[in-house]
Amino acid sequence: MRIADRTVFGRKIADEATNAANDGREPGEPIRIQYAALPHRLSQTGSLDVMLITSRDTGRWVLPKGWPMRGKTAREAAAREAYEEAGLIGQADAAALGSYHYRKRRRRGTSVLCRVEVFPLDVLAELQRWPEKRQRRRSWFSVEDAAGLVDETELKALILAAQARIGLGGTKPAD
Repeated sequence: MRIADRTVFGRKIADEATNAANDGREPGEPIRIQYAALPHRLSQTGSLDVMLITSRDTGRWVLPKGWPMRGKTAREAAAREAYEEAGLIGQADAAALGSYHYRKRRRRGTSVLCRVEVFPLDVLAELQRWPEKRQRRRSWFSVEDAAGLVDETELKALILAAQARIGLGGTKPAD
């Protein structure tokens, strides 16, 4: 359950009412905020496809994501990450699909716990050249295959819920 977010030393920090002993955090450890895009398109069979990219360090399948950007909203930052990391141009929804947690490994062997807010991104174009093309691979997957490729349990659930939450053909399901 999120209580509030605050900025400390230029990084957005989440204040979450969770039990640090049960969520892998040390008592008092901050949770950093990141924003991700869930790039999607309608497949030829009428189902939802999502794009995953590989991480630069381990080659794991992940979503395009990054830190908050000065002067950009959360959804704008997510769309920018999709461009930089996957070469995608698209429209990110105003509301996040949900969030997931993961541990970001740092170069010195330390790690920080991050909460990633995920914004659906309706992909309008795929570029042939983009800033991180030589550092990553990108690929389209069915929702089920994509969920099976990511490591984080919360992200698997978000991806599996995407088809119902995002809707197909540019329309969203009624509440």
